[in-house]
Amino acid sequence: MIVRLLPAALLLSVIVAAAWAAPDSGMIRVAIVDNARGAELSGDLLVTEMGTCVECGPRSWRADVVRPVVANGAVEIDGRRASGFRLTSGGPVRVNGREYEGRLDVLKTGDAGVLVVNELPLEDYLVGVLRGESSERWPIEALRAQAIASRTYAAYHRQLNAARLYHIIASTAHQQFVGRVAPGSSAWGAVQETAGQVMYWEGELFPAFYHANSGGYTEDPRSVFAGRSLPALRPVVCHLAAGAANFQWTLELRLDDLSELLRRGGFGVGAVRGIEVTERTTSLRAGTVTVRGSARTLRLRGGDFRRAIGYDTLKSTLFAVAIDGDVARFSGRGHGHGVGMCQWGAKSMAELGASSRQILNFYYPGATLSTLR
Repeated sequence: MIVRLLPAALLLSVIVAAAWAAPDSGMIRVAIVDNARGAELSGDLLVTEMGTCVECGPRSWRADVVRPVVANGAVEIDGRRASGFRLTSGGPVRVNGREYEGRLDVLKTGDAGVLVVNELPLEDYLVGVLRGESSERWPIEALRAQAIASRTYAAYHRQLNAARLYHIIASTAHQQFVGRVAPGSSAWGAVQETAGQVMYWEGELFPAFYHANSGGYTEDPRSVFAGRSLPALRPVVCHLAAGAANFQWTLELRLDDLSELLRRGGFGVGAVRGIEVTERTTSLRAGTVTVRGSARTLRLRGGDFRRAIGYDTLKSTLFAVAIDGDVARFSGRGHGHGVGMCQWGAKSMAELGASSRQILNFYYPGATLSTLR
Protein backbone atom coordinates (compact mmCIF):
# COMPACT_ATOMS: atom_id res chain seq x y z
CA MET A 1 0.00 0.00 0.00
CA ILE A 2 1.33 3.44 -0.93
CA VAL A 3 0.51 6.21 1.53
CA ARG A 4 0.65 9.78 0.23
CA LEU A 5 0.65 12.73 2.57
CA LEU A 6 -1.75 15.52 1.69
CA PRO A 7 -0.42 19.09 1.49
CA ALA A 8 -1.12 20.93 4.75
CA ALA A 9 -3.67 23.36 3.28
CA LEU A 10 -5.54 20.55 1.52
CA LEU A 11 -5.48 18.44 4.68
CA LEU A 12 -7.07 21.29 6.66
CA SER A 13 -9.77 21.77 4.02
CA VAL A 14 -10.60 18.06 4.20
CA ILE A 15 -10.86 18.26 8.00
CA VAL A 16 -13.13 21.33 7.79
CA ALA A 17 -15.33 19.68 5.15
CA ALA A 18 -15.68 16.60 7.32
CA ALA A 19 -16.74 18.75 10.26
CA TRP A 20 -19.40 20.41 8.09
CA ALA A 21 -20.64 17.06 6.82
CA ALA A 22 -21.08 15.59 10.28
CA PRO A 23 -22.46 18.28 12.59
CA ASP A 24 -23.76 17.73 16.08
CA SER A 25 -27.06 15.86 15.75
CA GLY A 26 -28.84 18.62 17.68
CA MET A 27 -27.62 21.41 15.40
CA ILE A 28 -28.66 22.73 12.00
CA ARG A 29 -26.79 24.89 9.49
CA VAL A 30 -28.93 27.64 7.95
CA ALA A 31 -27.94 29.82 4.98
CA ILE A 32 -29.10 33.27 6.11
CA VAL A 33 -27.27 35.11 3.31
CA ASP A 34 -26.87 33.25 0.03
CA ASN A 35 -24.95 34.36 -3.06
CA ALA A 36 -24.95 38.03 -2.10
CA ARG A 37 -22.44 40.66 -3.23
CA GLY A 38 -21.70 41.44 0.39
CA ALA A 39 -23.08 41.55 3.92
CA GLU A 40 -22.70 43.47 7.17
CA LEU A 41 -22.22 41.65 10.48
CA SER A 42 -21.86 43.47 13.80
CA GLY A 43 -21.46 42.63 17.48
CA ASP A 44 -18.67 41.65 19.87
CA LEU A 45 -17.07 39.46 17.21
CA LEU A 46 -14.17 37.04 17.35
CA VAL A 47 -13.21 36.53 13.70
CA THR A 48 -11.16 33.42 12.87
CA GLU A 49 -9.69 32.55 9.50
CA MET A 50 -10.46 29.18 7.95
CA GLY A 51 -8.06 27.32 5.70
CA THR A 52 -4.81 28.72 7.09
CA CYS A 53 -1.78 26.46 7.36
CA VAL A 54 -1.75 23.68 9.94
CA GLU A 55 1.67 24.71 11.32
CA CYS A 56 0.66 28.37 11.76
CA GLY A 57 -2.81 27.69 13.13
CA PRO A 58 -5.79 29.92 12.45
CA ARG A 59 -5.45 33.68 12.92
CA SER A 60 -8.08 35.45 14.97
CA TRP A 61 -8.91 39.04 15.85
CA ARG A 62 -11.75 40.99 17.39
CA ALA A 63 -14.02 43.40 15.53
CA ASP A 64 -17.25 45.31 16.05
CA VAL A 65 -18.31 45.33 12.39
CA VAL A 66 -17.19 43.25 9.40
CA ARG A 67 -18.28 43.58 5.77
CA PRO A 68 -17.17 40.48 3.88
CA VAL A 69 -16.84 40.46 0.09
CA VAL A 70 -15.44 37.95 -2.39
CA ALA A 71 -12.23 39.03 -4.14
CA ASN A 72 -9.91 36.96 -6.34
CA GLY A 73 -11.67 33.73 -5.48
CA ALA A 74 -11.46 34.19 -1.70
CA VAL A 75 -13.48 35.80 1.08
CA GLU A 76 -12.04 39.12 2.22
CA ILE A 77 -12.62 40.74 5.62
CA ASP A 78 -10.66 43.78 6.80
CA GLY A 79 -8.15 43.29 4.01
CA ARG A 80 -7.47 39.65 4.96
CA ARG A 81 -8.32 36.85 2.57
CA ALA A 82 -9.12 33.23 3.33
CA SER A 83 -11.31 30.38 2.11
CA GLY A 84 -13.73 31.44 4.84
CA PHE A 85 -14.10 33.00 8.28
CA ARG A 86 -15.79 31.78 11.44
CA LEU A 87 -17.47 34.36 13.67
CA THR A 88 -18.33 33.73 17.30
CA SER A 89 -19.65 36.07 19.96
CA GLY A 90 -20.79 36.10 23.55
CA GLY A 91 -24.08 37.68 22.45
CA PRO A 92 -26.30 38.12 19.40
CA VAL A 93 -24.74 39.08 16.06
CA ARG A 94 -26.59 41.45 13.74
CA VAL A 95 -26.57 40.38 10.10
CA ASN A 96 -28.09 42.84 7.65
CA GLY A 97 -30.23 44.27 10.46
CA ARG A 98 -31.41 41.03 12.14
CA GLU A 99 -30.02 39.39 15.26
CA TYR A 100 -28.72 35.82 15.24
CA GLU A 101 -27.29 33.57 17.91
CA GLY A 102 -24.90 30.67 17.54
CA ARG A 103 -21.90 30.37 15.24
CA LEU A 104 -21.64 32.12 11.87
CA ASP A 105 -19.47 30.97 8.97
CA VAL A 106 -18.73 33.37 6.12
CA LEU A 107 -17.87 31.51 2.91
CA LYS A 108 -17.79 31.91 -0.86
CA THR A 109 -20.55 30.56 -3.09
CA GLY A 110 -20.71 30.60 -6.87
CA ASP A 111 -18.20 32.77 -8.69
CA ALA A 112 -18.29 35.81 -6.41
CA GLY A 113 -21.12 35.42 -3.93
CA VAL A 114 -21.01 35.70 -0.14
CA LEU A 115 -22.59 32.89 1.87
CA VAL A 116 -23.32 33.34 5.60
CA VAL A 117 -24.27 30.16 7.46
CA ASN A 118 -25.74 30.23 10.97
CA GLU A 119 -25.17 27.03 12.95
CA LEU A 120 -27.44 26.75 15.98
CA PRO A 121 -29.57 24.21 17.89
CA LEU A 122 -32.44 22.86 15.81
CA GLU A 123 -35.03 23.77 18.47
CA ASP A 124 -33.81 27.38 18.66
CA TYR A 125 -33.92 27.59 14.87
CA LEU A 126 -37.55 26.45 14.89
CA VAL A 127 -38.58 29.36 17.11
CA GLY A 128 -37.22 31.75 14.47
CA VAL A 129 -39.10 29.79 11.80
CA LEU A 130 -42.43 30.04 13.63
CA ARG A 131 -41.91 33.78 14.13
CA GLY A 132 -41.29 34.15 10.40
CA GLU A 133 -43.83 31.70 9.01
CA SER A 134 -46.79 32.13 11.36
CA SER A 135 -48.38 34.63 13.76
CA GLU A 136 -47.87 34.71 17.51
CA ARG A 137 -51.54 35.68 17.85
CA TRP A 138 -52.77 32.43 16.31
CA PRO A 139 -54.25 29.64 18.48
CA ILE A 140 -51.61 27.60 20.27
CA GLU A 141 -52.73 24.32 18.63
CA ALA A 142 -52.11 25.84 15.18
CA LEU A 143 -48.65 26.96 16.34
CA ARG A 144 -47.91 23.48 17.71
CA ALA A 145 -48.92 21.93 14.38
CA GLN A 146 -46.68 24.44 12.60
CA ALA A 147 -43.77 23.60 14.92
CA ILE A 148 -44.05 19.87 14.16
CA ALA A 149 -44.40 20.41 10.41
CA SER A 150 -41.44 22.82 10.36
CA ARG A 151 -39.31 20.48 12.49
CA THR A 152 -40.07 17.58 10.14
CA TYR A 153 -39.25 19.70 7.10
CA ALA A 154 -35.99 20.92 8.64
CA ALA A 155 -34.90 17.47 9.85
CA TYR A 156 -35.59 16.04 6.39
CA HIS A 157 -33.42 18.69 4.71
CA ARG A 158 -30.69 18.30 7.32
CA GLN A 159 -30.55 14.62 6.46
CA LEU A 160 -30.77 15.24 2.71
CA ASN A 161 -28.03 17.93 2.70
CA ALA A 162 -25.75 16.48 5.37
CA ALA A 163 -22.65 16.79 3.16
CA ARG A 164 -23.32 20.37 2.01
CA LEU A 165 -22.07 23.60 3.57
CA TYR A 166 -25.62 24.27 4.80
CA HIS A 167 -28.75 22.21 5.30
CA ILE A 168 -31.51 24.70 4.63
CA ILE A 169 -32.09 28.24 3.32
CA ALA A 170 -33.72 30.97 5.39
CA SER A 171 -36.19 32.10 2.73
CA THR A 172 -39.35 30.99 0.95
CA ALA A 173 -37.11 28.62 -1.03
CA HIS A 174 -37.28 26.49 2.16
CA GLN A 175 -38.55 28.16 5.36
CA GLN A 176 -38.52 31.74 6.56
CA PHE A 177 -36.21 32.23 9.56
CA VAL A 178 -35.99 35.57 11.37
CA GLY A 179 -33.15 34.75 13.76
CA ARG A 180 -33.30 35.59 17.45
CA VAL A 181 -36.80 35.74 19.01
CA ALA A 182 -37.63 37.45 22.32
CA PRO A 183 -38.16 35.03 25.25
CA GLY A 184 -41.80 36.10 25.75
CA SER A 185 -42.93 35.00 22.29
CA SER A 186 -45.56 32.24 22.10
CA ALA A 187 -43.35 30.64 19.44
CA TRP A 188 -41.08 29.44 22.25
CA GLY A 189 -43.96 27.68 23.98
CA ALA A 190 -45.14 25.95 20.80
CA VAL A 191 -41.62 24.65 20.09
CA GLN A 192 -40.89 23.59 23.67
CA GLU A 193 -44.25 21.85 24.10
CA THR A 194 -43.62 19.76 20.96
CA ALA A 195 -39.87 19.29 21.53
CA GLY A 196 -38.43 16.61 19.26
CA GLN A 197 -41.76 15.68 17.65
CA VAL A 198 -41.69 14.97 13.91
CA MET A 199 -43.75 13.05 11.37
CA TYR A 200 -42.68 9.91 9.52
CA TRP A 201 -44.06 8.17 6.46
CA GLU A 202 -43.30 4.43 6.44
CA GLY A 203 -40.53 5.01 8.97
CA GLU A 204 -38.82 7.80 7.02
CA LEU A 205 -38.76 11.57 7.36
CA PHE A 206 -40.43 13.35 4.46
CA PRO A 207 -40.62 16.99 3.26
CA ALA A 208 -43.63 18.21 5.25
CA PHE A 209 -44.50 21.03 2.86
CA TYR A 210 -46.91 23.74 3.92
CA HIS A 211 -48.23 26.97 2.45
CA ALA A 212 -50.23 30.05 3.48
CA ASN A 213 -53.64 29.46 1.87
CA SER A 214 -54.85 26.56 -0.26
CA GLY A 215 -57.62 28.46 -2.01
CA GLY A 216 -59.95 25.56 -1.16
CA TYR A 217 -57.91 22.52 -2.29
CA THR A 218 -54.39 21.34 -1.52
CA GLU A 219 -52.25 19.92 -4.32
CA ASP A 220 -50.43 16.70 -5.24
CA PRO A 221 -46.68 17.33 -4.82
CA ARG A 222 -45.96 15.65 -8.16
CA SER A 223 -47.83 18.44 -9.92
CA VAL A 224 -45.72 21.13 -8.26
CA PHE A 225 -42.27 19.69 -7.64
CA ALA A 226 -42.17 16.89 -10.25
CA GLY A 227 -41.15 14.56 -7.44
CA ARG A 228 -42.15 11.11 -6.33
CA SER A 229 -45.55 10.22 -4.94
CA LEU A 230 -45.89 10.99 -1.24
CA PRO A 231 -49.19 9.61 0.08
CA ALA A 232 -48.78 11.67 3.27
CA LEU A 233 -49.15 14.75 1.05
CA ARG A 234 -52.15 13.71 -0.99
CA PRO A 235 -54.62 16.51 -1.87
CA VAL A 236 -57.48 17.34 0.49
CA VAL A 237 -60.47 19.68 0.34
CA CYS A 238 -59.80 22.69 2.58
CA HIS A 239 -62.61 25.22 2.58
CA LEU A 240 -61.77 26.43 6.10
CA ALA A 241 -59.38 29.02 4.70
CA ALA A 242 -62.18 30.84 2.84
CA GLY A 243 -62.12 33.92 5.10
CA ALA A 244 -58.36 34.32 5.03
CA ALA A 245 -56.18 36.87 3.35
CA ASN A 246 -55.53 36.06 -0.32
CA PHE A 247 -58.23 33.41 -0.51
CA GLN A 248 -59.29 35.42 -3.54
CA TRP A 249 -57.09 37.93 -5.35
CA THR A 250 -56.65 39.79 -8.62
CA LEU A 251 -53.56 41.01 -10.44
CA GLU A 252 -53.01 43.29 -13.43
CA LEU A 253 -49.70 43.26 -15.31
CA ARG A 254 -48.81 45.35 -18.32
CA LEU A 255 -47.71 43.08 -21.16
CA ASP A 256 -44.41 44.97 -21.46
CA ASP A 257 -43.68 44.26 -17.80
CA LEU A 258 -44.75 40.64 -18.15
CA SER A 259 -42.47 40.20 -21.17
CA GLU A 260 -39.52 41.58 -19.21
CA LEU A 261 -40.20 39.38 -16.17
CA LEU A 262 -40.29 36.29 -18.38
CA ARG A 263 -37.05 37.34 -20.08
CA ARG A 264 -35.28 37.82 -16.74
CA GLY A 265 -36.57 34.43 -15.62
CA GLY A 266 -35.00 32.74 -18.66
CA PHE A 267 -38.24 32.37 -20.63
CA GLY A 268 -37.96 35.16 -23.17
CA VAL A 269 -40.63 35.03 -25.87
CA GLY A 270 -40.30 38.56 -27.21
CA ALA A 271 -43.35 40.77 -26.72
CA VAL A 272 -46.16 38.78 -25.10
CA ARG A 273 -49.19 38.49 -27.37
CA GLY A 274 -51.23 35.81 -25.60
CA ILE A 275 -51.40 33.69 -22.42
CA GLU A 276 -53.47 30.56 -21.86
CA VAL A 277 -53.65 27.91 -19.16
CA THR A 278 -53.51 24.82 -21.38
CA GLU A 279 -53.38 22.12 -18.68
CA ARG A 280 -54.75 22.07 -15.15
CA THR A 281 -54.01 19.80 -12.20
CA THR A 282 -56.62 17.86 -10.23
CA SER A 283 -57.02 20.89 -7.92
CA LEU A 284 -57.50 23.14 -11.00
CA ARG A 285 -54.12 24.84 -10.62
CA ALA A 286 -52.24 25.83 -13.77
CA GLY A 287 -50.22 22.76 -14.72
CA THR A 288 -49.05 24.21 -18.04
CA VAL A 289 -49.16 27.84 -19.20
CA THR A 290 -48.69 28.58 -22.90
CA VAL A 291 -47.28 32.01 -23.66
CA ARG A 292 -47.38 33.29 -27.23
CA GLY A 293 -44.85 36.00 -28.02
CA SER A 294 -43.49 37.93 -30.98
CA ALA A 295 -40.36 35.73 -31.04
CA ARG A 296 -41.76 32.32 -30.13
CA THR A 297 -44.46 30.38 -28.30
CA LEU A 298 -43.45 28.66 -25.08
CA ARG A 299 -45.12 26.08 -22.83
CA LEU A 300 -44.16 26.50 -19.16
CA ARG A 301 -44.93 24.52 -16.04
CA GLY A 302 -47.29 26.54 -13.88
CA GLY A 303 -44.73 26.70 -11.09
CA ASP A 304 -42.02 28.00 -13.45
CA PHE A 305 -44.38 30.68 -14.76
CA ARG A 306 -45.17 31.79 -11.20
CA ARG A 307 -41.48 31.81 -10.25
CA ALA A 308 -40.65 34.06 -13.21
CA ILE A 309 -43.41 36.53 -12.33
CA GLY A 310 -42.51 36.42 -8.62
CA TYR A 311 -43.98 34.36 -5.80
CA ASP A 312 -45.24 37.45 -3.97
CA THR A 313 -46.68 38.98 -7.15
CA LEU A 314 -48.49 35.94 -8.55
CA LYS A 315 -49.84 34.51 -5.29
CA SER A 316 -50.52 30.99 -6.58
CA THR A 317 -51.04 28.93 -9.73
CA LEU A 318 -54.76 28.61 -9.00
CA PHE A 319 -55.72 31.35 -11.45
CA ALA A 320 -57.46 32.31 -14.69
CA VAL A 321 -55.95 34.89 -17.04
CA ALA A 322 -57.15 37.03 -19.93
CA ILE A 323 -55.52 39.74 -22.01
CA ASP A 324 -57.34 43.06 -22.19
CA GLY A 325 -55.55 45.46 -24.53
CA ASP A 326 -52.00 45.87 -23.23
CA VAL A 327 -52.77 44.34 -19.80
CA ALA A 328 -52.91 40.75 -18.55
CA ARG A 329 -55.64 40.36 -15.93
CA PHE A 330 -55.33 37.49 -13.45
CA SER A 331 -57.97 36.34 -10.97
CA GLY A 332 -57.04 33.61 -8.54
CA ARG A 333 -57.31 31.98 -5.14
CA GLY A 334 -54.88 31.00 -2.44
CA HIS A 335 -51.28 31.88 -1.62
CA GLY A 336 -48.38 29.47 -2.03
CA HIS A 337 -47.66 26.21 -3.83
CA GLY A 338 -50.68 24.44 -2.30
CA VAL A 339 -48.90 21.28 -1.08
CA GLY A 340 -49.30 19.97 2.48
CA MET A 341 -50.66 21.98 5.38
CA CYS A 342 -52.69 25.11 4.67
CA GLN A 343 -51.65 27.48 7.46
CA TRP A 344 -54.86 29.51 7.42
CA GLY A 345 -56.84 26.29 7.35
CA ALA A 346 -54.89 25.05 10.37
CA LYS A 347 -55.71 28.31 12.16
CA SER A 348 -59.42 27.86 11.42
CA MET A 349 -59.35 24.23 12.59
CA ALA A 350 -57.68 25.27 15.86
CA GLU A 351 -60.29 27.98 16.39
CA LEU A 352 -62.97 25.30 16.01
CA GLY A 353 -61.31 23.19 18.72
CA ALA A 354 -59.03 20.85 16.73
CA SER A 355 -55.79 19.70 18.37
CA SER A 356 -52.41 19.90 16.67
CA ARG A 357 -52.53 16.13 16.10
CA GLN A 358 -55.94 16.40 14.40
CA ILE A 359 -54.66 19.22 12.20
CA LEU A 360 -51.63 17.20 11.14
CA ASN A 361 -53.71 14.06 10.53
CA PHE A 362 -55.95 16.07 8.20
CA TYR A 363 -53.19 17.64 6.10
CA TYR A 364 -50.68 14.74 6.25
CA PRO A 365 -52.96 11.67 6.13
CA GLY A 366 -51.23 8.45 7.12
CA ALA A 367 -48.15 10.11 8.61
CA THR A 368 -46.99 8.88 12.03
CA LEU A 369 -46.14 11.30 14.83
CA SER A 370 -43.03 10.23 16.71
CA THR A 371 -39.77 11.51 18.22
CA LEU A 372 -36.85 12.58 16.05
CA ARG A 373 -34.22 9.88 15.98
